[in-house]
Amino acid sequence: MLFETIDQQQEEWAKWVLRRQRGIPNNRKLFVLACMDERLPVEEALGIGPGDAHVFRNAGGLVTDDAIRSAMLTTNFFGTEEIIIVNHTECGMMSASTEDLIKTLQSSIGDLSAVTLDPALPELQLTTSHALGRWIKMFEDVDEISMAQVAYLKNHPFIPSHVQIQSYVYEVETGKLRKPYARLSEHVNNAKSMKEPLNQ
Repeated sequence: MLFETIDQQQEEWAKWVLRRQRGIPNNRKLFVLACMDERLPVEEALGIGPGDAHVFRNAGGLVTDDAIRSAMLTTNFFGTEEIIIVNHTECGMMSASTEDLIKTLQSSIGDLSAVTLDPALPELQLTTSHALGRWIKMFEDVDEISMAQVAYLKNHPFIPSHVQIQSYVYEVETGKLRKPYARLSEHVNNAKSMKEPLNQ
């Protein structure tokens, strides 16, 4: 009967819509922190689909105050047990120096110490250009920064100790994920590399 099929579809849809009220975590109990860059196809790279993860994207795929806020909520209250961080090569966060960014902002805004970071929290301000530079978080080495993000989350009191945390680097030039510092190209057609194990 057609009505049975329709009723079943509606029941499945209701489960999807109301899953948070029912305490159902995302399908893989996974939180993904990734760069916002449009060249990084997060779901495709990780092999996940709708409903599989909470995906948080920002400039650089970096552990910021808001990334911690989201990770805290999903791991403490929404059943998430795994965090994957995805950084990538050719990231815009490596394209300029912090000093140049601050000079550009100062020339267009003026006194940066008077800028409120969160409109709902006017007390949250960075009072020096040095602090602002650390907040922006430009970096030079994608492998180094990828590993650092794991350490930041593992050591944060808001993230439960049982949560598994791993990071990967997405190579824009190959369309593949790899672990930090595990560049396969360094081991291809190289007599020396044949005698050395891959980075684990």
